[in-house]
Amino acid sequence: MVKLIIVDDHAIVRRGLRRICETDPNLTVSAEASSGAEALAWLGAHAVDVVLLDLTMPGMQGMDLIKHLVSVRPAPRILVLSMHAEAEVAARALRVGAHGYLTKDADPDVLITAVHKVASGGKFIDPMLAEALVFAKLGSETPTMSALTDREFEVFRLLASGASVTEIAERFSLSAKTISTHKTRLMQKLGLRSNADIVRLAMTEGLVRNDGR
Repeated sequence: MVKLIIVDDHAIVRRGLRRICETDPNLTVSAEASSGAEALAWLGAHAVDVVLLDLTMPGMQGMDLIKHLVSVRPAPRILVLSMHAEAEVAARALRVGAHGYLTKDADPDVLITAVHKVASGGKFIDPMLAEALVFAKLGSETPTMSALTDREFEVFRLLASGASVTEIAERFSLSAKTISTHKTRLMQKLGLRSNADIVRLAMTEGLVRNDGR
């Protein structure tokens, strides 16, 4: 029996994921958490085989949660289920410790397959992203993007999506000054001078679409 905890800030998403997982008699959802902090608190007293988590949540973001989860004992396997279908995001999640990455538009059967694969010690990558990740490992990843820290990358992506410094600060529970510092540093690293430059580069890298999402 594979035990899971589902970590997502949307109750309706957690409920849907629970129902999907419980269609498999070999999976059981031991707990749900609406934030990274809540998940870590629960895992401090309980053990599961797999943590199924979203990357974008208020407060502690998914990337930060993954870094904390790798030090939890006994160590759970980590499967990311995210709305972000960009290879760069998936690659970063895997680098910091995730064992699998799946987009939220994946079929339920694929999700169940991914959970079992990760739980058994393997790794699972969304088929839609696998090819892009292979090319990234071969060196096609843009050097400037890889120069950003995880936080800078998240700030970059949100700025490109149209979020303001204040909105990003609220999402990360940080000060606007801190986010402004991240913005300044990432623009220096990328050689950018304006928000328009950020959007253009993000579109080139496939991190946002023409509609800003």
